[in-house]
Amino acid sequence: MFTGLSAFPHTPLRDDAFDAPAYARLIEHLAQAGVDSITALGSTGSYMYLDREERRQAAEVAVQHAGSVPVMVGIGALRTSQVHRLAEDAQNAGASAVLLAPATYQPLSDDEVYGLFEDVTAELSVPLVVYDNPGTTHVSFTDELYALIAAPPQVASIKIPGVPAEPGAAADRVQRIRAHIPATVTVGVSGDGAAARGLIAGCDAWYSVTRAALSGDHAGALAEFARLEPLWTLFAEHGSYRVTAAIAEHLGLVAAECLPRPVQGLGRSARARVAQVVEELQLTE
Repeated sequence: MFTGLSAFPHTPLRDDAFDAPAYARLIEHLAQAGVDSITALGSTGSYMYLDREERRQAAEVAVQHAGSVPVMVGIGALRTSQVHRLAEDAQNAGASAVLLAPATYQPLSDDEVYGLFEDVTAELSVPLVVYDNPGTTHVSFTDELYALIAAPPQVASIKIPGVPAEPGAAADRVQRIRAHIPATVTVGVSGDGAAARGLIAGCDAWYSVTRAALSGDHAGALAEFARLEPLWTLFAEHGSYRVTAAIAEHLGLVAAECLPRPVQGLGRSARARVAQVVEELQLTE
């Protein structure tokens, strides 16, 4: 489950409460689409805005409605004790793996980040994916920190930020990471518009281009990502979190205003542009 395409669905709200029926529909839709895995409670899944009970419910719904598709559950939290409890909930729900970003308010040293992963992996019975998301967590991983964190056998994959635009530099970046981590640990790329570059550069998974890149059809992958350029432009202007929520709302998959306050959805003009792009790109299929 640590190769291919892992889908990161929204965790929709209705009247400021977890919308289990809508979430179940999203999970079923992804499973039917044939993704390789589903990651509940990632950054797009609003995990830091939800309390423990909401996250427990989301993990259970995801596993129950994913069918044969393996489910990974995000367990990031500000305190290690909270991460332990969330990991227990995810495992009890039947998650096949967990995803951990070092969420923080105070800056963390490398020793503190390593200590978090050391503490959590010591009590895990399922694999763990390391989530390097500096734009959100404000924690930056060095290659040396990757090496330390990836050493325990429970660590199965690392989700890295987008790679450089130049193909040679992108390949060099992925190879430098691989040189620091065990061969058993896969490297997955995040980001959307840059995902094709990451897979072509040698990443094993896209955590969020297509299977074309994974099968070696680099030209086909780049062509598909070029076709989706209007979507990437919207992501760059408004952020993928708000744009994908607007798409789900436009398609009637979730209730209006599904994001957690104080986060607000897109304004009227931006929503109109989203609807136009959805129709132009035939994203309703």
